[in-house]
Amino acid sequence: MKRASAIPFLAMVLLCFVALFAKGWAAPQPVGGASNPGDIAWMLTAAGLVLLMTPGLSFFYGGMVSFKNVVSTMLQSLIALGIISLVWVVVGFSLAFGDDIGGVIGNPLTFMMFDGVGEATHAKLSPSIPLLVFAMFQLKFAIITPALITGSFAERVRFSAYLLFMVLFSLFIYAPLAHWTWHPDGILHKLGVLDFAGGTVVHMSAGFAALAGAIFLGRRHSHVARESHDPANVPFVILGTGMLWFGWFGFNAGSAMAANGTAALAFATTNTASAAAMLGWIFFDWMKGTKPSALGACIGAVVGLVAITPAAGYVTIRESIVIGLVASVVSNLAVHWKSKSTLDDTLDVFPCHGVGGMVGMVMTGIFAANVGLTSGKFDVFAYHLGALVVVAVFSFLGSWVLYKITDLIIPLRVSTDQESVGLDLSQHGESAQGSYLLGGAHSNGNGKASGVQEHAPATVSIS
Repeated sequence: MKRASAIPFLAMVLLCFVALFAKGWAAPQPVGGASNPGDIAWMLTAAGLVLLMTPGLSFFYGGMVSFKNVVSTMLQSLIALGIISLVWVVVGFSLAFGDDIGGVIGNPLTFMMFDGVGEATHAKLSPSIPLLVFAMFQLKFAIITPALITGSFAERVRFSAYLLFMVLFSLFIYAPLAHWTWHPDGILHKLGVLDFAGGTVVHMSAGFAALAGAIFLGRRHSHVARESHDPANVPFVILGTGMLWFGWFGFNAGSAMAANGTAALAFATTNTASAAAMLGWIFFDWMKGTKPSALGACIGAVVGLVAITPAAGYVTIRESIVIGLVASVVSNLAVHWKSKSTLDDTLDVFPCHGVGGMVGMVMTGIFAANVGLTSGKFDVFAYHLGALVVVAVFSFLGSWVLYKITDLIIPLRVSTDQESVGLDLSQHGESAQGSYLLGGAHSNGNGKASGVQEHAPATVSIS
């Protein structure tokens, strides 16, 4: 076991040698025009905003799980900042945006180790900003996508197996989808499929990977026993929602790739759709006889953000209200139907991100200016429906295969005892209420670890 646990560190050492001594393979790239200082400033800001979304997601998810899994759930999001950043530099960016191979994938040697990614603009990818700024902005999307998946198998996944799956997902699911959709020569891009900021690439891929993960890992024992699940800390969820909403302005408005009118439009439609979805969710609950809750408001706001993402720069502010409301109702119903089934998607990733992404994709085909159904055009809408099916099947089946491969190498699911104790202690030797030794929790003399509570408290104390 000790030998196996040394592999990740040795891989880091090997990466250092590759970084220092491996020769570059960068091919000449078409240089665009002169850099625009205003565009550079905005895109650097937008990249920072999108990065903020990942810690925001950690609070959003961490507040929803049981108390004994708060730290592990938050770390599963945060660790993506480290893992995916290095994967992106080594080969991820090349696979997504490298020289096109058949419209399906980028040449992995194009920008390996970020060779050739510098201060010069790129005629196709970043005509007014340095390619390096573009690459770092796109990195933040690659980071949050696998982090989104974690909510579906929260409270039962082995940390080391999750790290491996995250790498495989980024290379074999995310990078191809990004190339298909966002690279100028990608197959979906050439067909006219519109995804302004990632409704397809990010949210649908994460949603269907989450569905596959929830099915593959199976139900939690508490879910089988139909035990009540109380969120550990609702204020964490509210904080996370605020961070996500704030960061989403960089996510969507930044996808204009310039400080221009399109960015302003995306900024406005993003805020409006989220507001409509937040109110739509709690008012719909209210109509059904459920009290309007903070959790409902937060989930609704995020669903609105998800749904407007593919359409943000293509629709009017009026239409964004419709998109937000429709998405909130459809996802609300999906969550309700899921709760009546045996599917154990812990934090409703598929009903919110998968379904929300699909709603956004369809709505983009309906409302997109000059090319949507409301403009009397049918082609783009038809391509969106076809792409929806292709992306759903690819993301679900591809992720299922990756879960299987991961499970053969490292068992994905923790043991029954580890699940009962909680992942905070069993996987990390830590608790949200105190510090623990790696070898085990401090004993309080009664045979129980100090700080471990049988029931989630009303608030979580972080010390």
